[in-house]
Amino acid sequence: MILTVTPNPSLDRTYEVLSLERGEVIRAETERLDPGGKGVNVSRAVAAAGRRTVAVLPLGGAPGALVAELLDAQGIEVAPVPIAGVTRSNIALAESDGVLTKINAPGPELSVAEQELLLESVRAQSRAADWIACCGSLPRGLAPSWYADAVTRAHAGGARIALDTSGLALLDALRAGPDVVKPNAEELAQAVGRPLTTVGDALKAAEELRGMGARAVLASLGADGQLLVEDTGAWFGSARVHSVRSNVGAGDSSLAGFLIAGGSGPEALASAVAHGAAAVQLPGSVMPTPADLDPAAVTVTAEIPLERELTEPVT
Repeated sequence: MILTVTPNPSLDRTYEVLSLERGEVIRAETERLDPGGKGVNVSRAVAAAGRRTVAVLPLGGAPGALVAELLDAQGIEVAPVPIAGVTRSNIALAESDGVLTKINAPGPELSVAEQELLLESVRAQSRAADWIACCGSLPRGLAPSWYADAVTRAHAGGARIALDTSGLALLDALRAGPDVVKPNAEELAQAVGRPLTTVGDALKAAEELRGMGARAVLASLGADGQLLVEDTGAWFGSARVHSVRSNVGAGDSSLAGFLIAGGSGPEALASAVAHGAAAVQLPGSVMPTPADLDPAAVTVTAEIPLERELTEPVT
């Protein structure tokens, strides 16, 4: 079982439009309503793969109730933490050329009692978990050290924990020694405090995160592929993608694929790349099923192309 923790979940509404024009009336071609948040998306991808998952998340108000209902309909076990505030609602606008514009609400503020209840729920649910995935931004009220506390408690209970966050929350959590962290290129550059222009730059930054405490780093480099750096070695993975419809949740799908395949080694990286590539070819935040995956399109190698320039360098 893969347990996910989403401290700041959302109700996500995605519209597909031909193009955006400021000040104009824009008619959507399609509309989707999905439970949102990075950990929620990991659970959705795990469930789409036919594996058991439990989602721990604070929920409040009518949007929170709808998030729980939508997750239940997708076969995801929900462990809700009731809060006084209202779960946030987000909007995503996906243009026909693949450009995505997102409007994310800040979310409710959690009280001290609600914060402790959230950590206690994670502890209680983690007994049966193969992995715990803590993902996304922290809501108002939670200190950057909250994820570090979650890592410490997970390890005290004998669980492995994957972390997908950024900024001070990531840096604080590194000191607690998470089993794997999954930054994208921008988050990786922010963590080490310098630009990334090549795959070699990203590899060096990932190695530095391991030096700060991460046991493994799964770094997403967008269209260029993914890097996995761990004790047993480093690998680079990429995949052929025919067309990009939406990158919403693609990184979360990658993390799910990685954990489903064991969470270490080149086979897990191949699974991560396959899930991410499949996700970007689906509309909105739809998570791929096994039928959507194309393992033959994935290449994983220990010969990392250090000099390759990133398609979207972080400057």
